[in-house]
Amino acid sequence: MSGAVAVIGSANADLVVEVERRPLGGETILGSDLVTSPGGKGANQAAAAGRAGGEVTFVGCVGADASGDLLVDSLTRAGVATDALRRVDAPTGNALIVVTPDGENSIIVSPGANAHVTPALVDDAADAWRGAAVVVLQLEIPLETVRHVAVAASGAGSRVMVNLAPAASVPAEVIAAADPLVVNESEAAFLLGVEPDALPADPGAVVRALFGLGARSVVVTLGAAGAWVAEESRDAVHVPALKVTPVDTTGAGDGFVGAMAARLAAGDSLVAAARVATRFAGLAVQRRGAQDSYPSPGELAGEAAD
Repeated sequence: MSGAVAVIGSANADLVVEVERRPLGGETILGSDLVTSPGGKGANQAAAAGRAGGEVTFVGCVGADASGDLLVDSLTRAGVATDALRRVDAPTGNALIVVTPDGENSIIVSPGANAHVTPALVDDAADAWRGAAVVVLQLEIPLETVRHVAVAASGAGSRVMVNLAPAASVPAEVIAAADPLVVNESEAAFLLGVEPDALPADPGAVVRALFGLGARSVVVTLGAAGAWVAEESRDAVHVPALKVTPVDTTGAGDGFVGAMAARLAAGDSLVAAARVATRFAGLAVQRRGAQDSYPSPGELAGEAAD
């Protein structure tokens, strides 16, 4: 499976409403018509890796319902193999998303079928991920499964990308397998046990602190400010974001992770992969939705040439 990407993670139907502002406690406001689109951190990252030209397999669970059909169709259209995507006796996961005019979002996830992504299930689908060049994990599936796959995949020689989102406490073995550990500023603060506004102003200090937890390499994403990228023996490198006007940031971070995974599997350095990933995310935020916003390989190549 040289050059292949395996994503083990969540798959959700995104239920999106646009509002002028977020409601206050106890307040009711009117929003746009409800839009349902394919999402979930794992499925988003797999779709992004496929759109970025990767050879990708997704391991996860959906229900035997219309939302599950939606996700299978979206992943297939992105070029992702879904042989290891299991249908289970539970509703497909849902994400309730509120988007404001500045493109920012607030999200509540109802896991549903994602709770069935157990160590036993992923072992049953081991042919889909053991031996992959890059194995990608996030935290919308049971944490025992994240630990199990991180240890097994790293031990088998795969490069393990751990996106610590949504932020949660994970065993030391997960951080030790991370190459890279990918976090945004709030997730970095959570890992380091401080409030986001108490993070060191020096990005190098943040990166060094994350290395101190045991990660093999680190990527700290900064939204519109790009990302800081570091391997243990080198100083942090700033990778700027595209200068764009965002329409909807839903799934942009997942797009970054997926595109970076595809480029790492293709042999790019971490910094070079992050440069492609920032372009991918910059294109995605100019469209609505998560997977629906992701650029094609041709669009990504055209942007790189500009």
